[in-house]
Amino acid sequence: MYALILIIVFGLLAWRNVKPHDDEFSHISRTVGSRMGRLWDIAHQGMRDNKFLRAEKALLTILKIDEKNAAAYNRLGILYAKQKEYKDAIDCFEIASSIEASPSSLHNLGLIYFETENYDRAAVAFEQALKLEDDIAARHVAYAKVQEKLGNDKMMLQELEKAVELEPNKETYTLLGKAYLERGMEDEAREIAKKLKKQTRNKRSVIPNRMKRRPRVVI
Repeated sequence: MYALILIIVFGLLAWRNVKPHDDEFSHISRTVGSRMGRLWDIAHQGMRDNKFLRAEKALLTILKIDEKNAAAYNRLGILYAKQKEYKDAIDCFEIASSIEASPSSLHNLGLIYFETENYDRAAVAFEQALKLEDDIAARHVAYAKVQEKLGNDKMMLQELEKAVELEPNKETYTLLGKAYLERGMEDEAREIAKKLKKQTRNKRSVIPNRMKRRPRVVI
């Protein structure tokens, strides 16, 4: 019995000696987090300065540390797309989407499919992105362009109209007006031209408050 108690005591002491303390775990976590932060900084700076090899190495190192990092795959896909390495870009965006289906990764995947003239797959990717986030005009414009390539004029116009509804600006009005004209919808095109002209006139008439204030007279 005494021998058994001694074994248990020595066992507990041994476990206590090999078990890392909470502060050790915290130190390891901080070290890894700090390294990841530096790698992200290198990747962002490299892409900003068009130092693609440097950015690629940083992103690949991030993925060695965290192979399920969807953001790193998405950023790596953008990096490859910038260099027109479309196959590698597609692979990265597909992996990113499989790990975490975000609107940005799906939209980027659609853009690459569109660029490589794979319009059916581009449409699917844009549809999935819109299911997750449908309140950004650029997503509807991209989907509209795919529908135009697929010959779906009705759907294309609906998407451009939705883009105008979300963001009524010069770009969306111009795209919709051009689409109307190309399809002989002159009345609709004229209406869009009026709205665009009115918007432009209103912007010109807006004077900043500081310009409206009368200058102080120093006596």
